Amino acid sequence: MSEQERGQFSSKIGFVLAAAGSAVGLGNLWRFPYLVAQHGGGIFLLVYFLLAITFGFTLMIAEIAIGRKTRLSVIGAYRTLNRKFSFLGYLTALSAILTLPYYSVIGGWVMKYFFSYLTGSGNQMVSDTYFSNFQSQTLEPVIWLVIFTVITALIVMLGVQKGIETVSKFLIPGLVVLLIGLAIYVMTIPGALDGVIYYFKPDFSKFSVKTVLAALGQLFYSMSLTTGIMITYGSYMSKKNNMEQSVRQIELFDTGVAILSGLMIVPAVFAFSGGDQNAMQSGSGLMFITMPKVFAQSGVFGMVVGGVFFLLVFFAALTSAISMMETIVSIVKDQFHWNRALCCLVVGLGAIAIGVPCSLGFGVWGEFASWVGMTILDFTDFVTNSVIMPIVALIICIFVGYVIKPKTIIDEVRISSQFRSAGLFQVIIKYVAPVFLVAIMVGSILDAVGVFKL
Repeated sequence: MSEQERGQFSSKIGFVLAAAGSAVGLGNLWRFPYLVAQHGGGIFLLVYFLLAITFGFTLMIAEIAIGRKTRLSVIGAYRTLNRKFSFLGYLTALSAILTLPYYSVIGGWVMKYFFSYLTGSGNQMVSDTYFSNFQSQTLEPVIWLVIFTVITALIVMLGVQKGIETVSKFLIPGLVVLLIGLAIYVMTIPGALDGVIYYFKPDFSKFSVKTVLAALGQLFYSMSLTTGIMITYGSYMSKKNNMEQSVRQIELFDTGVAILSGLMIVPAVFAFSGGDQNAMQSGSGLMFITMPKVFAQSGVFGMVVGGVFFLLVFFAALTSAISMMETIVSIVKDQFHWNRALCCLVVGLGAIAIGVPCSLGFGVWGEFASWVGMTILDFTDFVTNSVIMPIVALIICIFVGYVIKPKTIIDEVRISSQFRSAGLFQVIIKYVAPVFLVAIMVGSILDAVGVFKL
């Protein structure tokens, strides 16, 4: 398929911003800060950074190269390179298909909070029960899910350049400006500097295999790996673009935003809680329960800041949702040859259909949690992030390292760049990553069944 038929990013910066927009999402603004706080502060940052520049770089450049080489969506890409590995395309697609709906549920929550601040009712969210009461409702969270999904689908319907690239060029710079502004504001809060020290100071007593596992899981979640997104975006990348440089820029952007997000959230919560480290351990509650209380301390100005904060989170959630929907739309389009509008309609309706149970799992379908120990949304998140994604990553390493061989990827990268990291890429994809992934998955299983505590 030619670049004109398939669609193409108009420039290198367009590709980098779109891919960075995919990587920069709720994983950076919500998940990353509380994981850092849970797993030893600076020691988690160090582990994550090392994984990002080695493991993350290797997987990302492999996926982008596969996409650019084949000019196909994830299923077609793996089938073209080796028909026996078509199953890897379907498994990767499943990861995106399951992730988009529950991600859109959370995106709907973010829209609800932004709208509340916009209409001057942000003070209502200070109550400890506000978030849980909202989650457990039957109708309103579903309405916000539908609105968020429709916005995502309309942007994807516009296409690669007019939709994804144009929106990314607007949202990503805006996201960075808002993030820097909020981080500076947080630094003015009394007690916030102690939170900065807590955030960056390594706690080596908390270093364990579990720390590495958490950093690896965050890497998948944050950098849009093993969901087919980078293969899809790679298929829209020009052969003239320097792939190695682009991947480094995406990594730098993603990690920088994650660290800035921590600088915004952790010191604010630390100052609000008077240094209570337990306040950092609240997971999703950190964004939807604790942060509104932080904003409420500054009166009317705090309500403005709260609105800006949730606008920032909305930008991040939307750019990631766009990339996930585009990945699925690309698959449907390649498989059935439907027009883009019909593909977006089908994928959007499918995302809503799967998303509704994830939303109702906090209310009328809450019985599910008593059966498996977690809500439908949390269970879906567990299946994708802790099961499917590591398995896909392992198979990708085997596929590239021993089936199509690293030279296939290296040759594709060298069409537009020297690929100075080719040696490192070969060593990691063939030897380090597979052993590392197997060890992590075995340790995770043993920990889950209580045989060995990580």
